Amino acid sequence: MMETKRIHISDYNYALPDERIAKFPIGTRDHSKLLIYRHGEIEEDVFYNLPAHLPAGALMIFNNTRVIQARMHFRKTTGALIEIFLLEPVAPADYEQMFQTTGLCSWLCLVGNLKKWKEGLLSRTFDVKGRQLTLTASRISEEKTSHRIEFSWDNPDVSFAEILDAVGELPIPPYLNRETQESDKQTYQTVYSKIKGSVAAPTAGLHFTDSVLSSLESAGIERDEITLHVGAGTFKPVKCDAIVDHEMHTEYISVHRSTLERLIKHDSCAIAVGTTSVRTLESLYYMGLRLHHNPDLTEEQLHVSQWEPYEAEASISPVEALQAIIAFLDRNGVNTLHSSTQIMIAPGYQYKIVKMLVTNFHQPQSTLLLLVSAFVRGDWRRIYDYALAHDFRFLSYGDSSLLIP
Repeated sequence: MMETKRIHISDYNYALPDERIAKFPIGTRDHSKLLIYRHGEIEEDVFYNLPAHLPAGALMIFNNTRVIQARMHFRKTTGALIEIFLLEPVAPADYEQMFQTTGLCSWLCLVGNLKKWKEGLLSRTFDVKGRQLTLTASRISEEKTSHRIEFSWDNPDVSFAEILDAVGELPIPPYLNRETQESDKQTYQTVYSKIKGSVAAPTAGLHFTDSVLSSLESAGIERDEITLHVGAGTFKPVKCDAIVDHEMHTEYISVHRSTLERLIKHDSCAIAVGTTSVRTLESLYYMGLRLHHNPDLTEEQLHVSQWEPYEAEASISPVEALQAIIAFLDRNGVNTLHSSTQIMIAPGYQYKIVKMLVTNFHQPQSTLLLLVSAFVRGDWRRIYDYALAHDFRFLSYGDSSLLIP
């Protein structure tokens, strides 16, 4: 573990010219370029040919989270514009309940132009379902870098989901350096997104179309889904050189029993679509390991801490770990695991479940680049040099890669 903690993020830097950052997606999602890294060899293709590069009978795991319109603006009577960016629900804390709630709720939020909102309430009035509604925001408390904000509104027939649909803006990544456009409401969602809760898209999935999904099925590739709600921390830069000083943000995951059973059927081997699927799948091993040693833990106690993979002895197989989670679900009479993770995957990490990875090209000096480097056993720079030399587009709306170490 000590070797991983000593990693310097400056060793994971590369020159990324601004013109190589894709500001918008290409016209047809599945016509993006696909870099294929297979056992050290690099070639390229077009994304719609992805199924031809995968082994028949393999299991592919997708993150079905849906991006919410998490950015809201309020104007004070002084004219100052205040931005409130929703991070995670507080009351109610459950995402599904939150979006159905009426009248009152609270969130942890980032606040833009905070110095102009020292006290008092913010409010704005707008129409929902043909009726006027006034939404009010009040600051309840400060928690580290975020604030607990309470929202209230005067129409009990309107849910918080409907309010966000009416006045929320889709939070596209800050490095795109542009305003959100109407087209982003479609292009910044995966075609298979279902469960509302993310403030950033699982962008590896943006290349998939219904046609590609159909081709996967025809090629004998099995599909299943997990849910990880992507937080704003996914854009959090690593500001300290030694990664031991970087705190990973907490992410909330949901995995159905049927998905665990299917993973076991595939000997705990999976193709992960995106780094969010990777973090979910790899966290499952450590949750199962804990349950193997202590079956009476609660869901909250299954939280995977940042350095846990480097401190815990991997004393059981991935299949045994997944079986321990299923036994936990059975004991508690539930069909879905709900827990959280702060897992840090960096060089020195030993992958347990993910055998292949579909992912975009990530920012320099990011934890996502550390995850990729760990997966390709340190060969990330050759992959990125190739992509830069062959006109690949980078970051969220950029091109794709299939990594097979």
